Amino acid sequence: MQAFPPPGEPPVEPGPSAEWAWALIQHRQTILPKKLTEPGPDEAQLDLIFRAAAAAPDHRELVPWRFIVLPAATRARLAEVFASALLERDPAAAPHQVAQAREKAFRSPVLMLAVVRTGSLDEEIPPGERLISAGCAIQNMLLMATAMGFASSLTSGKALQSPGMRSLFGLAGDEQPVCFVSLGTAIRSKSSRQRPEPSRYISFLKPDS
Repeated sequence: MQAFPPPGEPPVEPGPSAEWAWALIQHRQTILPKKLTEPGPDEAQLDLIFRAAAAAPDHRELVPWRFIVLPAATRARLAEVFASALLERDPAAAPHQVAQAREKAFRSPVLMLAVVRTGSLDEEIPPGERLISAGCAIQNMLLMATAMGFASSLTSGKALQSPGMRSLFGLAGDEQPVCFVSLGTAIRSKSSRQRPEPSRYISFLKPDS
């Protein structure tokens, strides 16, 4: 594989490294948690995935995000939070709906909650920038997992903002849950979706006339 240029040196022409990065980025897909199965990343693989997060842009090195992993033995507690959150929103929810809410906690071999600290730390770094840093950390982990052959997804939902969820994860007052990150092996392959063209999301500021 082509070596990366040292910091401070001009970039090299597109070559094997760029082609590999392009292929990896394009290969990443969202596979819903209910379509993820064993095996998931082992301890050594998870360590590399977690270390990939540390390469995210982080102004002033605040590390304004963290990830809380849910081992199998803790999933039942999350299941009850999902069920309680549903009943708080809809006391008339049918038993099968409550059961479906509980079942979400047991999907995917590896499950973790991404959390962002939006207050304190350094008031000059706004919450939006901290959230972007968290998004970059998550994407780094997803790409590392993809490079290892694992599938992944991000999920959220109304239950994420419930008091029970905050209590379960011991979130501080200035912390916000962002999403769940699921990792595992895809049950079946999925066709690639059409990526939007840059013209849909890129524009150029016009010079003064």
